[in-house]
Amino acid sequence: MLDIRKIRENPEAVQAALARRGAAAAEGMECLLEADRKRRAGISQSEQLKNKKKTLSAEVGKLKQQGEDASALMEEVKVINEQIKQLDDSAAEQEKELTNALLAIPNTPDASVPAGTDDSANEFIREWGAAPQFDFEAKNHVELGEALDILDLKRAVKIAGSRFAVFKNEGARLLRGIIQFMLDVQTTENGYAEVYPPVLVNRDSLLGTGQLPKFEEDLFKLADDPFYLIPTAEVPVTNLHRDEIIEEDQLPVCYAAYTACFRREAGSYGKDTQGIIRQHQFDKVELVKFAHPDTSWDELEKLVGDAESVLKKLNLAYRVMNLCTGDLGFSSAKTYDLEVWLPSQGMYREISSCSNFTDYQARRAKIRFRRGGPKGKPELLHTLNGSGLAAGRLWIAVVENGQEKDGSVTIPEALRPYMGGLEKISPKV
Repeated sequence: MLDIRKIRENPEAVQAALARRGAAAAEGMECLLEADRKRRAGISQSEQLKNKKKTLSAEVGKLKQQGEDASALMEEVKVINEQIKQLDDSAAEQEKELTNALLAIPNTPDASVPAGTDDSANEFIREWGAAPQFDFEAKNHVELGEALDILDLKRAVKIAGSRFAVFKNEGARLLRGIIQFMLDVQTTENGYAEVYPPVLVNRDSLLGTGQLPKFEEDLFKLADDPFYLIPTAEVPVTNLHRDEIIEEDQLPVCYAAYTACFRREAGSYGKDTQGIIRQHQFDKVELVKFAHPDTSWDELEKLVGDAESVLKKLNLAYRVMNLCTGDLGFSSAKTYDLEVWLPSQGMYREISSCSNFTDYQARRAKIRFRRGGPKGKPELLHTLNGSGLAAGRLWIAVVENGQEKDGSVTIPEALRPYMGGLEKISPKV
């Protein structure tokens, strides 16, 4: 959530920053400022009446002590009480409306984010590794998975519906191994503390990270209980410190969490309907940082490097892209995407997004730190997160990039200890 004081002090600058995201993002600024003016005027009027009431109440007390008639003043105090109640009730309603308006406004993009309306304007940063060169036509992960009996989409449809998958045999072990491998890399090498949070969260948690109210249609909500299935571990992990103050010398606080994730993908019908690129249920290792505002941009670069380290260890070709304003997530000030090479598509596909949200989520979730030690005044910290990585998409990359002409799949060396030493998944005889 943006700071209403900054909007109030320099609305033109905020509107110009939001306009870089598109016209829709900058709409409603004048209405928001007018609501803020009315709210503040009502609060000021209420305070004046409360001061007047205090003075009159003191006079009533004096008159009573002197045995004089105070009924006229008491009646005036009664009228003032009614006026104060009306003003306070109105201010509370206006505060609610203002908050709802602020919740609907996205974060302002950092100046280093390139302008653009869609992913065609994303900025190439770097690439690593070489895409494998096959002397045969590359198969996709569905063809390979079904032939090797490690992926079953037909039975997944029977069990649940489209956009679900059943991993089998070595395929299930490969997925489990990938998850364990990623957690081990982030916790033993990159310095993250592991947490395993709930996959059901309350509405406040989703408000805190920015999924609500904007993206309610993308969420799975329980019908009879006040819970939502998480779209990403970013939600519960960020909310670990909701309404808390973290001491400055503890920053950055870094967490790695594996969870299943659930998304309705309401706005993506017709996209990636084949295979397991886009699923209603998928697995992911999430990296979350609570950082000092003075160092959060450095922490973003480190976060990207931590996500990259997994791909490097698996020897998978990838590239890093700086997302443009039109492709930027709602809560993000800047996002880097990691895109891994998929041979069957002959292109790079997103496998991780690493973002700095500055103080946008922290303001919503009231996550602060004390600058200068325990006696310092609390102020908002910065939150960051990134996929470290999406396990299902990494499974696809491992299978497709490791495919052989005979239909077998060679397991990357780094994953073999998690596969009981298995070097290759071969067709069943």
